[in-house]
Amino acid sequence: MQQMKDLYKLQKQAKQIKKKLQNIHIEAEEEGVKITINGEQEVVKVEISEDAIKDKNKLEASILNALKKGLKKSQEVAAVNMKDVMDQMGMNLPGMG
Repeated sequence: MQQMKDLYKLQKQAKQIKKKLQNIHIEAEEEGVKITINGEQEVVKVEISEDAIKDKNKLEASILNALKKGLKKSQEVAAVNMKDVMDQMGMNLPGMG
């Protein structure tokens, strides 16, 4: 019975963290391109400067690099926020500490 209570508690904590992650916004910039990603790794906003629009190849590269930076930061934020719940569940995953 205690295991069920513990599982319910962990599920509740995970839902709270998920909600928190949705409200965390991470910005990444690359040569006139700014990408905003939330902690759930969803792209929230894309901003492109007038200068960045002038060169298609450079713009494409800038978007790609900004997305990579933003997603990496978002993954790090999510990992830090989920670490406590995973530790309590006995899920010591490599790279999460």
